Amino acid sequence: MSFKLPFWRRRLFRLRNILLCVMLMVLALPLGGLYFFRIYENELVQQTERELIAQAAALSASYRQLLRNLQTNGKPYGRVLQDRSEIQAYAGTYPLPQNAPYAPIFPGLSLFDTILSPRPPAAAAQALPDELARRAGLLLRPVLQDTQHITLSGIRLLDPNGIVIAGREEVGASLAPIPEVEEALQGRYASVIRQRISDEPPPPLYSISRGANIRVFIAFPVIENGRLQGVFYLSRTPNNILKHLYAVKGRVLLAGVSLLLIVVTIVMLVSSSIARPIRELIRQTEKLKSGEQKLIEPLQNPVTQEIAQLSASFADMSRALSERTDYIRRFATHVSHEFKTPLTSIQGALELLQDHLDTMPEERRQRFIANLLADTHRLRQLVNRLLELAHADATLPSKHECLLHEVVGQLKHRYAERGLLIELDTASAAPLLIAPEVLELVLVNLFENSLQHGADRVNIHLERLDERMLIGLQDNGAGISRENRNKIFTPFFTTRRNAGGTGLGLEIAASLLKAYGAEIELGESGQGALFWLRLPAPKRAPV
Repeated sequence: MSFKLPFWRRRLFRLRNILLCVMLMVLALPLGGLYFFRIYENELVQQTERELIAQAAALSASYRQLLRNLQTNGKPYGRVLQDRSEIQAYAGTYPLPQNAPYAPIFPGLSLFDTILSPRPPAAAAQALPDELARRAGLLLRPVLQDTQHITLSGIRLLDPNGIVIAGREEVGASLAPIPEVEEALQGRYASVIRQRISDEPPPPLYSISRGANIRVFIAFPVIENGRLQGVFYLSRTPNNILKHLYAVKGRVLLAGVSLLLIVVTIVMLVSSSIARPIRELIRQTEKLKSGEQKLIEPLQNPVTQEIAQLSASFADMSRALSERTDYIRRFATHVSHEFKTPLTSIQGALELLQDHLDTMPEERRQRFIANLLADTHRLRQLVNRLLELAHADATLPSKHECLLHEVVGQLKHRYAERGLLIELDTASAAPLLIAPEVLELVLVNLFENSLQHGADRVNIHLERLDERMLIGLQDNGAGISRENRNKIFTPFFTTRRNAGGTGLGLEIAASLLKAYGAEIELGESGQGALFWLRLPAPKRAPV
C-alpha cells in the first residue's frame, strides 16, 4: 500500500527553493550592509555639498551688496561673460523657464564618481587683485571668519581673475589653474570630491568608510547682470559615518534589531521546514525500534515536497517491513507444522524399526519402509515448492510485455495430452505488462489445480476494466467449497495432501503476480472454480 498526499499537500515548497531563499537572504545581509554604508556615505557627501551651496549663496548675496555700496560712479562692476547662456548654467542641469526669478543649485556629487587627488597649492598671482574687489574682501573678511568658526568650512573669496582676496590663508595668491575654479570663472557652478590630507589619525574602522578621507570642494560664481564679480571657493570634510551613526544610535539600534529578527526568521524557517520534520521522523523511528509504535505514519505538515516524499517513503517501507514480518511469522508457523508431521512419522517409524527389526514380520516392515519413502517424497516436494516460492518472492519486475493468446497457445498442446482442454474466448491483442515466462508459471499452477480437482476444460476470458486488465479462468472441476474459500491462499493449505498436494501453488502464483503489481482472487462460480487475474493495463495511446 502506497501513501498518497492529498491535493492541497502536493503544492508544497521544494527543499532546494527554501535553501536558495535562505542562501540569498544570508548573502543579502552583508551586501545590504555594504550598500547601506555606501548610500549613507553618499548622502552625507550630498548633505555637505548642499550646506556649502547655502553658505556660498548667502555670502554671495552679501558680497554683491557690498560691491553696490562701494561702486559710487554707478557703472556696473565685473567681467563680462562671453557666453550669456552660461549665466543660468550655474544652476546645474535643472531646467529653468525664461526670465525665471530663481536659479536653484542642486548637489550632484556622488561617491560613485571619480575622487580627485588633493587640491593643488595656490600659484603666485601674475597681477594685483582688482581694487574694488580687494576693498570688498577686506570688509567681508570678518564675516567669513565668523562663518567659518561656526560651519568649519574653508572659505576663500576670489576676484574675477581667480586671485584670493579674502580668507584665512593664501590671500593674494591665485587659484585660477584649479579645474573647478577655472570652471566657475566661466560663470558655471562646479563641485568636486578630492582626497583629504589630514594630520589627525584615521578614525576607528577606517577601512569600511570611503568618506573618511575625502573633502568636498565647490566653486560658486558671483554673477550680477551678466557680469562675473567673483568666486566663492568653499570646502569641507563630510561628517564621518561612524560619528553620524553614533549620533543616530537609536535608528542604528532599530536597524540592528531588524537584522537580528531576519536572522531569527531564517533560523526558524530552516528549523520548521527541514529540522522539525526530520526530528519527527527520528522520533517515530525510535518509537518503532523500542516497540512503542508499530508503523511510521506520514508527517502531517512536511512543508517541503522532498520531506513529504521522504515521509511517505518511510511509511511505505515501515508498512512493507511490517507486512513482511507478519508474513514470515505466519509462514514459519506453517512450515514448521508441515515439516513436523512427516518428520514425526519418519522418527516413529525408524524407532520401531530399530527396536523390532529382527522380530517384525516382513509385511509390516515393508509397510513402514513404504511410509518412510512416502514421507521422504513429501519432504522433497515441500522443499522444491519452497524453493519455487522463494524464487517467486525474489522475482524482480521487468519491462517485458506479452500477449495472452501466445502464452496460452504454448500450453494448449501440453495439457491437451493430459486431458485438459484450454479455450481462449477472446481475440484481444492488447499487451499485458508482465513477462511471458512469469505469466506461464502462473497459468501452469492454475491448470495443475484444475486437473487435480477433476476438470477437463478451462475457459479463459480477457477484458479491460478502467486501469486494469482482467483475465478470468473458469474450469468445470469439483470447485471449492464454501468452507475452504477463505483458506485457499493460506500457505500449505490443501485438500489433496494424501495425493501429494503441498498447498503452495496459489501462494507461488500470488507472489509472482505481486512483483508486477498484479493480484489473484477467487470469483463466484456456479460450477467449478473461477479465478481472476488483475494486471495493470498499458497506457492508452493518445487520440
